[in-house]
Amino acid sequence: MSWQSIYKEKLLLADEAIQYIKPKDRVAVGHAVGEPSFILDAMVKNRERYSDVEIVHLVPMGKAEYAQVGMEPYFRHNAIFAGGVTRDAIQSGRADFTPCFFYQVPKLLQESIPVDVALIQLSSPDEHGYCSFGVSNDYTKPVAESAKRVIAEINDQMPRILGDNFIHISDIDFLVENSHPVIELPPAKIGEVEKEIGRYCASLIEDGSTLQLGIGSIPDAVLLCLKDKKDLGIHSEMISDGVIELVEAGVITNKKKTLHPGKSVVAFLMGSKRLYDYANNNPSIEMRPVDYVNNPLIIMQNHKMVSINSCVQVDLMGQVASESIGLKQISGVGGQVDFVRGASMGLEGKSIIAIPSTAARGKVSRIVPLLDQGAAVTTSRNDVDYIVTEYGIARLKGKTLRERAKALITIAHPDFQGGLINEYEKRFKARF
Repeated sequence: MSWQSIYKEKLLLADEAIQYIKPKDRVAVGHAVGEPSFILDAMVKNRERYSDVEIVHLVPMGKAEYAQVGMEPYFRHNAIFAGGVTRDAIQSGRADFTPCFFYQVPKLLQESIPVDVALIQLSSPDEHGYCSFGVSNDYTKPVAESAKRVIAEINDQMPRILGDNFIHISDIDFLVENSHPVIELPPAKIGEVEKEIGRYCASLIEDGSTLQLGIGSIPDAVLLCLKDKKDLGIHSEMISDGVIELVEAGVITNKKKTLHPGKSVVAFLMGSKRLYDYANNNPSIEMRPVDYVNNPLIIMQNHKMVSINSCVQVDLMGQVASESIGLKQISGVGGQVDFVRGASMGLEGKSIIAIPSTAARGKVSRIVPLLDQGAAVTTSRNDVDYIVTEYGIARLKGKTLRERAKALITIAHPDFQGGLINEYEKRFKARF
């Protein structure tokens, strides 16, 4: 039977496809901007047919109506990463949160909390019947390969991105067609603080380095400061638009990479249509599952690996809290620790935590004597390497607790240095 015939047999309307999701099923949803919004909308519309359906995923970029007030009898969201539309549900008890390193999420969804139904979004099939996972490979591909049932939203506007990023029509149970733009993210606003942080971070990046960058104003500011570098590479859980300019400027070439030379290796994308168009059928971009991309044993094979991440707070011992404000879960560990450890294990690797010195419009210091009560330690003091603010660079690796505290106070905002110095002198029985 031809793949075209198989495709026609499996094609359903969204309202028909969701009938194959049963009460009490565990449903894993494709990640970030790759989430199958059309199918999720159909589930919410037909919610009366469900009870206690568990919806599991990381970053939610759609409406997440299944986690809103009133949905409790039908759906229970289990977040592995809290997003703007699900934080309140977690905080109020309507949803749960499961901690997990990003590279271990596929194993989590295969072994610890096995999945009944995978909801994924794919590109249109090629001439051989293969669909690309497009902008979201990460855990989406592994869970599609292990779930009991797979329902795929086929979107002809999803880019075809190369690498280990395909599934054949014959391996999907039910298909739903829909045409819609992939979710886009507006560009982050970069102010003077972010630019200064970007300059400090850029000073730590040598020619020939391989980079991991997150999303937001600080990673974008770092990219702006790298135009004088040569032969940089990318091995990152994700990339956004800022990478394109450096590729076009000849700064990112991937030529010096010791693993996958010539390729930007990523697990998912988030950005604008320009980024998605750039990645479409681009042989210089290789998408792979997150249990490969974020595995520290893989990351370490990149010589001069540099990871750049952010956080909420750093205490005077160097403990980094990146995912909660006190007991309030605001995000997740993501790939921060994966890359911090992978970079430190590799030859000439560096890991950087880059943050503005203050939060809440200057009212709160991010460098604190103690983390807020209940805050989760994301990156331990044993793992942390560089901390960067707009006031400078603090290298913590190899430093005593006293030396760490002094280095961190030096890069704290001047308005808060007095209180931090008092804490230093009280704690260490020494003048600053």
